[in-house]
Amino acid sequence: MQVWAIRPRALQVKGVLPGFGLTMGTTLLFISLVVMLPLSALLIQAASLEPSEFWRIISSERAVATYKLTLSSALIASLFNCFFGLLLAWILTRYQFPGRALLDAIVDLPFALPTAVAGLSLAFLFTSHGWLGRYLEPMGIQVAYTQLGIIAAMAFTSAPFVIRSVQPVLEDMEPELEEAAATLGATPWQIFQGIILPTILPALLAGFSLALARSLGEFGAIIFIAGNMPYETEITALLIMIRLEEYNYAGAAAIASVVLAAALVMLLTINLLQGRIYRSRSDA
Repeated sequence: MQVWAIRPRALQVKGVLPGFGLTMGTTLLFISLVVMLPLSALLIQAASLEPSEFWRIISSERAVATYKLTLSSALIASLFNCFFGLLLAWILTRYQFPGRALLDAIVDLPFALPTAVAGLSLAFLFTSHGWLGRYLEPMGIQVAYTQLGIIAAMAFTSAPFVIRSVQPVLEDMEPELEEAAATLGATPWQIFQGIILPTILPALLAGFSLALARSLGEFGAIIFIAGNMPYETEITALLIMIRLEEYNYAGAAAIASVVLAAALVMLLTINLLQGRIYRSRSDA
């Protein structure tokens, strides 16, 4: 009797793409050319400085002021986007209303909009003669040319990262779990804290890390509304640009390497937190 061997589905799907050697080689080539080569050039340029000179540049009073302003503004903007992005993702996934498709499309607008256009739009909105600025400044709230304007620009350009990270997780959640908790007498806050938040927390952390990384490197949307005053409203990216305009390439690379190190540490920390959350959920 002839016996037919049935190949597992996993083995059948495995052959859809080329073999491991070709796919891994293509991936490493892409990473080397697009990511590692520019970063290597940056680090080599920074390494051309003497250690004392490197430290003098990155620890100067002006540079430290830009670090504090950029990092604090990025943190505030990213935390705001976690709250705002979660609310908007919840609305888009849980409710049907006229204009929902349009609102869903508008979420991605900061991705397609040039950052300079975003900065000009915010400047027209929040300056003393802007649509909102003319009402806010008499109340003592000045957005343009202050740190608040920097936060607004960062929040505008990085909001889609949080929304698009959380939205698919909310769409895949089973409403039966929330309904069962409600029938057992759980309050809305208990349902959110015990069911919804643990489910979306890894995605929320991913969106937060992406928003923070985007905010740290934002330039075009900020310079039009920040005022760009040294020690007050000057961000690190602008200081790097100033050093480049002065043909001080090594100094610009030194300051950029600090931003690069901060971004890598932040992303590594977020990934470790995500891994710990996933492991705790799997153990439970």
